[in-house]
Amino acid sequence: MKTSIKRRKGFTLVELLVVIAIIVALAGIATPMLLKQQKKAASTQALSNARQIGLALFDFDSDYSNFPDRTTADSVKEATGSSLTLQGGTSNDYFRQLIAAGITTSEEIFFAKLPYTKKPDNVITGDKALADGEVGFGYLMNDQSGFSTTGNSARPIIATPLLNASSDGTFDSDPFDQKAIVLRLDNSAVSYQINQNTKTVVLPGGKGLLSTGEDTVWGTDVNPRIVAPSKKR
Repeated sequence: MKTSIKRRKGFTLVELLVVIAIIVALAGIATPMLLKQQKKAASTQALSNARQIGLALFDFDSDYSNFPDRTTADSVKEATGSSLTLQGGTSNDYFRQLIAAGITTSEEIFFAKLPYTKKPDNVITGDKALADGEVGFGYLMNDQSGFSTTGNSARPIIATPLLNASSDGTFDSDPFDQKAIVLRLDNSAVSYQINQNTKTVVLPGGKGLLSTGEDTVWGTDVNPRIVAPSKKR
């Protein structure tokens, strides 16, 4: 008795096209969700790192009476004999004082995932310490002087993501889903909405990040400026 075996036909062209269309449709749905999750993870990491920088700055203040500036650079060199570059035109230079002073040995707390940053290598010697692209935060100063733990607790002391690593107070709305992360003097890390027209953020009270005056967090006797990080090469 012969047994006939039915051979299953392969997919027809129409069936293959249907399967491909389904895969493309699912990918179209999943991709925006995945991107949103990635931005959320990057934002969460930046918030955590901002708080860690804040703790390091407060420890530094207790030792050197204010946050890093040109004056403390000399004090740190004298106290530690460090050969690191501790002052200059970028936030990398000023944050490097926290490493030279022995307050932190990790470069990772200064990182934020941005178009102009790269993953830190945690080499903190010579010109490798907080090299170009290893810092994602801008550092706020009073002209050439570092702030201290005294003053209005709502004052910003670091901020990210600066638009193209600029110091003009504009922010990149893409990395953290249209939000800017600002660490305040009370060590609270806050997310502020970025205005899509001006690329700036508005603090509670309706004033801009760098706005001064009697009704602002800075008052009338402070000249706030942002020292931007150096971009990766």
